[in-house]
Amino acid sequence: MADDFELLTAWRGGDAGAGEALFARHFDALFRFFRNKVGDDEAADLVQTTFLACVERRDVFRAESSVRTFLFAVARRRLYSHFESKHRAGVQFDAGSTSVVDLGATPSQLVERKRSYTVLLAALRMIPLDMQTLLELHYWEKFSGPQLAGVFDVAEGTVRTRLRRAKQLLAHAVDKLRQGPRLATCEENLDQWADEVRREFAESSQRPR
Repeated sequence: MADDFELLTAWRGGDAGAGEALFARHFDALFRFFRNKVGDDEAADLVQTTFLACVERRDVFRAESSVRTFLFAVARRRLYSHFESKHRAGVQFDAGSTSVVDLGATPSQLVERKRSYTVLLAALRMIPLDMQTLLELHYWEKFSGPQLAGVFDVAEGTVRTRLRRAKQLLAHAVDKLRQGPRLATCEENLDQWADEVRREFAESSQRPR
């Protein structure tokens, strides 16, 4: 089976089938990336526009990172452009301080079956979009420090500092939603909790037909 770079190389050479194979391989992860921020319908559209942007930029890719990192870097820019286009006129959009909740987005058709699952997804939408995106790529897509640095175009040390801050913000958001004693799993056992939520989210995410 061809790897991502081989598919991209063939796609650059005019092999449309290679592009379709690359699309199919990464669709689910990209759909999951967008879904907790904009909902099903807009998520599917954003996946499409991400790949269209990749078509336009495929000859720019220099193999300095993985193809997957390249795809999610493009996806992050498409997501931010999406919210910028919907932001109030005359008000600057800042992904470092503005959350999905602040933007008034209310993702629909989310199948939230467990209480902790519901709380975590809601809490993620309450923290700044940059932080939400960082945590979801780290925990759900298993991006490493160097890969995250490539997506966000910052130094790896900066990514690690932001991850620590994002976890703290998420813990506070969870506490606010629970309105009770601090939820220990949010910080101490976030890895395990996030893995469980990722499985739940993947099971409830069905690719549009």
